[in-house]
Amino acid sequence: MSLTFTLDPAVTPALRDGILDLWADVSNAGGSVGFVPPVTAEDVRPELVKHFVAMAEGRSRLLVGLDESGAVAATAFFSFNTHRLMQHWVWLYTVMVHPGHQGKGYGRDLLAAAEDAARGFDGIDAIRLTCRGGNGLERFYGSCGYKEVGRVPGAIRVAPDDYRDDVFMLLSLG
Repeated sequence: MSLTFTLDPAVTPALRDGILDLWADVSNAGGSVGFVPPVTAEDVRPELVKHFVAMAEGRSRLLVGLDESGAVAATAFFSFNTHRLMQHWVWLYTVMVHPGHQGKGYGRDLLAAAEDAARGFDGIDAIRLTCRGGNGLERFYGSCGYKEVGRVPGAIRVAPDDYRDDVFMLLSLG
């Protein structure tokens, strides 16, 4: 089975709750999506609200992947640059695949769908994202065509004695 991807889906209570559950599940499985375990959907809610506000203001867009049962299985948020000299690329944030679906190629499918979507955005030449070092994410994104273009050592503190690199990745759409 594969996921069905939709750009800019209607934000319904079911979608909202599905994203909250996905985000909490990914975080609790050790995913690098802005939290460290344990978290609940209520812990995640303020961050999701920020994404929804940015969407309502036209500053970001949502790509969601639904599994065969219609459940939210994957997400990525595009964030547009407001600086006039950087409007030719977008950020990709909160890239998630549900832990129960990992190992099925859905991460690659999500990134391919994100690339396809970004190619449809006027004036966009590249996608940038960051990832937490120490989990092999750089290798995964690299295998999907992204290039490491920068690294800030120890920029992310996940625990008092656990610092990780903040790794910047770029996918050229040219």
